[in-house]
Amino acid sequence: MIELLAPAGSYESLVAAVNAGANAVYMGGTKFGARAYADNPEEDKFIDGLIYAHRYGVKVYMTVNTLFKQRELDMLVDYMKPYYDAGVDAVLVQDFGALKVIRENFPDMEVHASTQMTVANVYSAELLKKHGITRVVPARELSLGEIKKIKEIGIEVETFVHGALCYCYSGQCLMSSLIGGRSGNRGRCAQPCRLEYEVNGKESNLLSLKDLCSIKLLPQLAAAGIDSFKIEGRMKSPRYTAGVTEVWRKYIDLYEREGAEGYRVDPKDVKMLSDLYDRGGFTEGYYFSHNGPDMMAHEQRKDRFGQNEELYSYLDDKYVNSIRKIPIKGVATIRQDRSIQLSAIAAGHKPCAIKADKPDAAKNRALTEADIRKQLEKTGGTMFEWEDLTVDTDGESFVPIGALNEMRRTVLTALTEEIDNESRRSKITRAM
Repeated sequence: MIELLAPAGSYESLVAAVNAGANAVYMGGTKFGARAYADNPEEDKFIDGLIYAHRYGVKVYMTVNTLFKQRELDMLVDYMKPYYDAGVDAVLVQDFGALKVIRENFPDMEVHASTQMTVANVYSAELLKKHGITRVVPARELSLGEIKKIKEIGIEVETFVHGALCYCYSGQCLMSSLIGGRSGNRGRCAQPCRLEYEVNGKESNLLSLKDLCSIKLLPQLAAAGIDSFKIEGRMKSPRYTAGVTEVWRKYIDLYEREGAEGYRVDPKDVKMLSDLYDRGGFTEGYYFSHNGPDMMAHEQRKDRFGQNEELYSYLDDKYVNSIRKIPIKGVATIRQDRSIQLSAIAAGHKPCAIKADKPDAAKNRALTEADIRKQLEKTGGTMFEWEDLTVDTDGESFVPIGALNEMRRTVLTALTEEIDNESRRSKITRAM
């Protein structure tokens, strides 16, 4: 199965990515991430996002991928501990010192090599594998053939398939420090490659690359054994994350259903991706070509975010401002001859149930099946919706409406806590 990995520059972007069908998201905290100017969440909000993602089986990878100073390495364990306890699935690193600290202190947590580790060949991938790296994000300048060779050593491979490209080799940029006074390798890129420069009296975006869009290459990327398709964009909006994730979800599903023979890309979807964001058009990157003028965006669009308000409203309503629902099944039993019971289960999780005393005999009007359903199916602002609720009643019983509501709330709260605790390394009951 191909993993679709979406960017989350904020809690809101994480929710949008999960709702739109990502299998995993990558997000930074308040320190040590390569996108210091993203709306990176504080610890509590990050953990809320982690909980939200895990409810739907979506993994969260934490970016700890800047270069470190020694005093920062001494802080890393305490910084990582709350995220580790909460169940973060993996961390991305650039610095070998950070890799050593994490492997020594959190030996059961997966560590991924960031693209800024400049994994440019099989030999560097083999070295990292020996040091406990389970996945590499190769340098973006590698061809598909070179990436395939890395995959053949038995390590997971994650590659960028959509979004901004960096002019400097594998992001190892010194221009930002020299021109902007901020280091890209410390997460504070000033993006000097996006500026206009004058040559022979003419100004142009001489160093700006077009955005990567490799959706037409998906069958070849899959055939090469790439495990994770990564979307760039932690500095972009939640609606961008939602829209790009939706399109890539559609085509990964198409490929896994129909294979290469049935794979076709609708031009309308490419137009949608362009409406969300592009810099003077798209390029397919380095997978099958090595540099060249076709990759450059010398004449950038001034409205590179597009003007498709109808699209934006659709994405906001469907993914950004909504709660993804989890289908549940259950049984409600309200009969004179036994205790009241309500159970609920979500696929892949343990069931939750509560019991109460036997119901009263109805003096005037007994509860009907419809009465019971009306109260129990009110899942409201929770993450649940009933896929199947079996109601077993004898038509002779009475339970106060308030008691039915309390039963529903109690079961759904218990189910929520059960699901949330399953992915934590340190089990707690957490109020959301």
